[in-house]
Amino acid sequence: MSELIRVLVADDHEIVRAGIKQFIADEPDMRVTGEAATGEEVLNLVRSEIFDILLLDISMPQKNGIDCLRAIKQSHPTLPVLIVSGYPESLYALNMFRMGADGYFPKSAPPNELIRAIRTVAGGHRYLTHNTADQLATQLATPAEKEPHELLSAREYQIFHKLAAGDSPTQIARDLNLSVKTVTTYRARVLGKLQLHTDADLTHYSMKKGLLD
Repeated sequence: MSELIRVLVADDHEIVRAGIKQFIADEPDMRVTGEAATGEEVLNLVRSEIFDILLLDISMPQKNGIDCLRAIKQSHPTLPVLIVSGYPESLYALNMFRMGADGYFPKSAPPNELIRAIRTVAGGHRYLTHNTADQLATQLATPAEKEPHELLSAREYQIFHKLAAGDSPTQIARDLNLSVKTVTTYRARVLGKLQLHTDADLTHYSMKKGLLD
């Protein structure tokens, strides 16, 4: 890592990027040297420039954060990636860690904590909030007691969560920049893993497990 922490901020909302950039501007040892609003922009910048850390949102057009993380960990495995997301930490954080993320920072957390998270991840360490650390400890203590939905991949869970909330496959395809056929395939896979049959079953399951926001 260079003396100056070079940060790439990837989020499809300009106001979020501007806010993060403002927080970082007050720190003498770090600077935002790249910004991306789409998944493709993220991958292009990572290929063409050098960064010490990537702050990556999950929900982005073209390629979402899940696809970006997977691609980056294949092509640039040493680039630290801190997921900065509005998706529920309790539902997404551990899956993102399994995919290679180095930290998961909820957008609801205090801005000053983001600076600590950046320093932690850019310094070669994992960043876990207290909630994620507790969740991880619980899973390690009871590895045989996982719920069926905890066995879903990050992409499967993302589509499961949207279906349970009442989104149609067409809407999900548009939001995630996938084909309707791909969403339908994931839907069938999710239903199979959860041993359910309809979208209404998914909604009922989510309500029973307290998974709906």
